[in-house]
Amino acid sequence: MRAASGQSRSLFRNLSPLDHRYYLENREPFDRLADFLSEEAAVRYYARVEAALLRGLMRMLPAAVRPAAIDREAVERALDAAVDAIDPAEVQAEEEITRHNLRAVVRVLQRRLPAPVRHLVHLGATSFDIQDTATALRIGGAVRAVVLPLLLELADRLADVAEKEAETLQVGRTHGQHAVPITFGFAVASFVARLDDVLPRILQAADRLPGKLSGAVGAYNATTLLVGDPLDLERRVLADLGLAPAAHATQIVPAEPLVRLLLEINLAFGAIANLADDLRNLQRTEIAEVAESFDAAQVGSSTMPQKRNPWNSEHVKSLWKAFSPRVGTFFMDQISEHQRDLTNSASARFAGEYLAGFAAAVNRMLRVVGSLRVDRARMAAAVRAGGDAVAAEAAYIALARAGVADAHEVVRQAAAAARTGGETLAAALRRDSARWALLEGAAVAPDGSSAADLLRDPGRYCGRAAERARSVAAMHREQSAALRRALADRAG
Repeated sequence: MRAASGQSRSLFRNLSPLDHRYYLENREPFDRLADFLSEEAAVRYYARVEAALLRGLMRMLPAAVRPAAIDREAVERALDAAVDAIDPAEVQAEEEITRHNLRAVVRVLQRRLPAPVRHLVHLGATSFDIQDTATALRIGGAVRAVVLPLLLELADRLADVAEKEAETLQVGRTHGQHAVPITFGFAVASFVARLDDVLPRILQAADRLPGKLSGAVGAYNATTLLVGDPLDLERRVLADLGLAPAAHATQIVPAEPLVRLLLEINLAFGAIANLADDLRNLQRTEIAEVAESFDAAQVGSSTMPQKRNPWNSEHVKSLWKAFSPRVGTFFMDQISEHQRDLTNSASARFAGEYLAGFAAAVNRMLRVVGSLRVDRARMAAAVRAGGDAVAAEAAYIALARAGVADAHEVVRQAAAAARTGGETLAAALRRDSARWALLEGAAVAPDGSSAADLLRDPGRYCGRAAERARSVAAMHREQSAALRRALADRAG
């Protein structure tokens, strides 16, 4: 690779693992993110905002102030060419002189524009009119073009698994203990629903990132000297960029819209980390209900040749541990003294790195889910291993329905006796023939099964697990299609 100076630099000399180890594993999403979040992209977007401002000034400046005898078409062509050709290395070299990144951009642009309009570049703006507006374009664009499509693809694959495994019997687990039977599709549907809850809010928050063109303290001091309606100038310039102005700004836009977007993404990050944790635990030797793919030549341990570790799921959780806490820093960036201070000048630069870390986690989870092996026989065996005690709840509900006031205590004592005596729950309950007759007699399940039937075949005690898995998958597909249409509209 090439450094800004043009000197060759090894990829492995980079300090951040995002730029070497994880780049090599996520080339496609990282390359697309670089179109928005890299330093090169920042320079290009700054130039784009400066060009929009210059166009706005050319339209709205009073005739007495507007440059005379100017070829507007020539200026437009020069502007387009200057934005397209702006060189980050040239800007960096200029910044070494100015010690100011935006003034460096201004000088580079001025060199490439006709003399009659050079003085209009950046006129009336403060640095963060340009920088915050560019940030809204860059972060919003990265989310819509890269982050959301990755997240949608993951939710789509999970919905496929939920539907495919809707009937796959699995024991439910609470507190690390066997609970009542569910299906694996139902368990996966939980994560589909959690992502579906946050996906539209991520898009909404990305669309609501505002820009500004209100000057050094946000009061339109400078632009008031230039145009009759500085708020209209701001609206027009930002509209050309596809943005709306902040409802009120100081030298910077309010922090809350960006914090809200990153918080919504962090909610999705947490759900994905939870999924990774569940899948990792289902791969424990003593459970072994699912397995990640493992290449033929892949090594699981440097010393134990038999090992096949669930390292992909662990990697996703590890990325979450590294990046999720950064949202705390984004909240800290809400505070800026008076109209502006520079206490977010370093911390705010890591928002792009956070998005890259999240994209890496989603991309890795896509690989896990896309090649996940489900051991249906092992799942069913775990239900059988729990015996009829996993349907104890059904016996309690049936007795309570029949009017037994202490039904829960009756079944609890029977379960304790069965556990101590090494017998089935049904055998313990049969000692009270009157109550057992209640369990044998009435149908309690939608298919006509009695509680005694469910004790004999606990796998039938799954409630609406399969139905819920299918309905969540169906609802997801509707929302996914709508979100993809919305993203396509914005891209167009």
